[in-house]
Amino acid sequence: MNEAPDAAFVRSGGLAHRSHAHASRVLTAQACEFVGELERRFRSRRSDLLAARRERQVRLDAGELPRFLAETEAVREGEWRVPAAPAALTDRRVEITGPTDRKMMINALNSGAKVFMADLEDANSPSWDNVIEGQVNLQDAVRGEIELVTPERTYRLAAETATLVVRPRGWHLVERHVEVDGEPMSASLFDAGLYLFHNARASLEAGQGPFLYLPKLEGHLEARLWNDVLSHVEDVLGLARGTIRVTVLIETILAAFEMDEILHELREHICGLNAGRWDYIFSVIKKLGRHRRFVLPDRSAVTMTVPFMRAYTELLVKTCHRRGAHAVGGMAAFIPNRRKPEVTARALEQVAADKRREAGDGFDGTWVAHPDLVPVAAAELDAVLGERPNQLERQRVDVHTSESDLLGVECSPGAVTLEGLQRNASVALRYLAAWLGGSGAVAIDDLMEDAATAEICRSQIWQWVHHGVVLDTSTAVTRELASELIAESLRSASLDPQWQGSRLEEARGLLVRVALEDELVSFLTIPAYDLLE
Repeated sequence: MNEAPDAAFVRSGGLAHRSHAHASRVLTAQACEFVGELERRFRSRRSDLLAARRERQVRLDAGELPRFLAETEAVREGEWRVPAAPAALTDRRVEITGPTDRKMMINALNSGAKVFMADLEDANSPSWDNVIEGQVNLQDAVRGEIELVTPERTYRLAAETATLVVRPRGWHLVERHVEVDGEPMSASLFDAGLYLFHNARASLEAGQGPFLYLPKLEGHLEARLWNDVLSHVEDVLGLARGTIRVTVLIETILAAFEMDEILHELREHICGLNAGRWDYIFSVIKKLGRHRRFVLPDRSAVTMTVPFMRAYTELLVKTCHRRGAHAVGGMAAFIPNRRKPEVTARALEQVAADKRREAGDGFDGTWVAHPDLVPVAAAELDAVLGERPNQLERQRVDVHTSESDLLGVECSPGAVTLEGLQRNASVALRYLAAWLGGSGAVAIDDLMEDAATAEICRSQIWQWVHHGVVLDTSTAVTRELASELIAESLRSASLDPQWQGSRLEEARGLLVRVALEDELVSFLTIPAYDLLE
């Protein structure tokens, strides 16, 4: 959006933003000046890092493979540790995630989880209303004032609530409703900047602190940029160095080779790493998927126990604990369904087994997507931790992860099936229709789907078409077959009352674009954003 702002834009604090009913609370002149200055200070560095991503992708497509960096060997071999976590993040055995929808936030904060990750990224469809109202809800939550009155009931915070951690959008995204010097500003700086400006001191006064989850990093230089942003924010807001504490999601195959370096770059601010399993799988396909050896089987077959995923998670625990940082495990996306008791019982057994494995591997905490899963996950972590807040003392010296271990995708058991292809088309289509309608966390077939799981679905379709993978039916995956299945998914969803009236036809066109074009679009949310209200 390089043209002059239209009449719906207003100027405030040196930037231009689209008008909104809650602008007086969120987009004050002081807040606009603050985030505008962030954008001007760090814009060129962000742009350079995104250009470096594109250049590296060209090299990966040509056959280069990720590696442990020779130039940072001294960091990996050095003896250093990150600062201890603040009291509010010492015990994070169960973390619940969700969007910044008011009702969902209250339920998540009251869920009994130790941490609530309020998501402005993958679980959020970034319509202007969602972005601004999310910031309002965060302000109210930090101050203990968030409530919702409906005809059916009133939602209020309990006496004891989860610790709030906020996930801004990734470096690759812009906020097109805000312009600085005629250019849309970084969504990362907008989300984090507004949250910290309005809430850093209030969160400290509440006995917690300004805590962030940082997404989608592809290497330590991107972590360095975040560290410089956080240090600058602390200086401007008059906060002591290290007041803002962060956890980084290791959700790209490239970041897995730089975990020590990421911790080191953020060592004034970081307190943990998280195994972002769904984006990690998507990243393997996106970064390496042009090469046949990295073809993955059905999404359901790529569990946390397949060799390359296990190598990544064990290295994460070892790296974190060596440096005094917490290791937080992956997402349990199942949604209990009281109308399907047998399905729910089997799924809860699988969730419990997944969390039991994570606790046994040394993780200090884990993620769930639904309040009913909090006690299931807590029971497995409690069985290992007991009264201890974490298990940082488990150093995992038995783990020796090589580059080939992290890249051992071809060792993954499982097949590419017609059912898996159909499911990918169906889930991606319905998710995109919901996303275009303003919902970023969507219940589909008893799973909580978000942008990361939709990314797996559409990138697997692309990968299987690109390589002409042969299905279990002895049929090769072609663009024509995938198009036919997407059309079938559209017809089926159109007959379902849940999806009638949604933006299915637009979702179909978008899915064809992000799954069937020759070039794999880096993130489906980039072209999808252009269609968002």
